[in-house]
Amino acid sequence: MVKFVGIAGSLRADSHSQQALRLAAQRLEALGASVEILDLRELQLPFCDGSDEYPGYPDVARLRAAFQQADGFILVTPEYHGSVSGVLKNALDLMSFDQLSDKVAGLISILGGQSNSNALNDLRTIMRWVHTWVIPDQIAIGQAWQAFTPDGDLQDEKLSQRLDRFVESLLRTTQRLRQAA
Repeated sequence: MVKFVGIAGSLRADSHSQQALRLAAQRLEALGASVEILDLRELQLPFCDGSDEYPGYPDVARLRAAFQQADGFILVTPEYHGSVSGVLKNALDLMSFDQLSDKVAGLISILGGQSNSNALNDLRTIMRWVHTWVIPDQIAIGQAWQAFTPDGDLQDEKLSQRLDRFVESLLRTTQRLRQAA
């Protein structure tokens, strides 16, 4: 079974990033994958200072172990000031090539305004730098405050279909990379 880990770079209680992550995870699980969601709101993570060890923070080891054991990732970021959230960037900075290299990632951004690709492009660059294979498909959910139904699904049917294609691509690409290894 293909195993994914997902994190969303938002600490907001009613986070649309968390909603999008849960929705993508549900759709991956419906395709037969295993998904572990790590909620950064619940983890005690320090600011990255470049150290190899963070003995006072056992959640760093938990984060690293989850990513090390996963075949692929779902990374969701709100777009803050035109880029990736500091919360997500810090979580990624706490890891190294050991946890991130030769894995597959799917990227989703959440925006309060119109959809664009700023945060996704920055996140794609970050992941390429640590040798993660990022799928070409990506999702930007604009005007997130009105994008979800009360049940947590997407209002827009075309966007929902794009999310289906996104998770199918993430799973298929991850399976292929595993087979090639």
